[in-house]
Amino acid sequence: MDFKVLFLLFIIYSILGWAIEVVDCYILNNKWVNRGFLIGPYCPIYGCGAVLMSLLVSNEHDIISTFLKCMAICSILEYSTSYIMEKMFHTRWWDYSKNKFNINGRICLQTMVLFGLGGIVVIHLGTPAFIFDLNLLNPVAFNILFYLIFILFFADVIVSYNIIRGFKKVTNNIKEDSTEEITLMVKKTLKDKNYFYKRLIISFPNFQSIVKKYDKKLECQKKKIKKDKEKLKKMMNSR
Repeated sequence: MDFKVLFLLFIIYSILGWAIEVVDCYILNNKWVNRGFLIGPYCPIYGCGAVLMSLLVSNEHDIISTFLKCMAICSILEYSTSYIMEKMFHTRWWDYSKNKFNINGRICLQTMVLFGLGGIVVIHLGTPAFIFDLNLLNPVAFNILFYLIFILFFADVIVSYNIIRGFKKVTNNIKEDSTEEITLMVKKTLKDKNYFYKRLIISFPNFQSIVKKYDKKLECQKKKIKKDKEKLKKMMNSR
């Protein structure tokens, strides 16, 4: 598969992933929400996962093997994405800590099983069908479609990246001593900004801001209290 085909597959699966997220959110909260980090109707993590599976598991015919390989690929991708975005923006965008069998709150067994099942659909049904349909397009139409979507997508990435950076700036400007308080203050501050900031708050209502410098301050305070207690205990014992 050449780059153009892979990119269009990425977009197709990103849009399908966005649709799944929107429907799931509606079922759970009874309201429509534009899910995802980007302004447009796509969730890139789904597109990345599908493309990786299509490249790495495309020749796999055994269902069980397909399930396990796809589950592993997507779980590593989700864990890595959560870790990298937290380091970049000091914000955890999803948290599975309350789910059973989770790993550091970044992935959990429930989503891993769904990744495996979704991978079976992608490898044995979705990707072959989409490639067949893309090959039906004449070269001129194919190239127009590719370049148009390519430009629109990366323009969205640039704009959305700058918006998400606002989370980090707001977080750094808030003076609180606990992660929960910082998160509430970030939400309150961003709700006063424009539509795009508000959309991210609505899309990720359970995000948690991570401010390490305040965590370190709290840790120092805890150590100081512990030392004071030990000193007091020694003084009491000496009497």
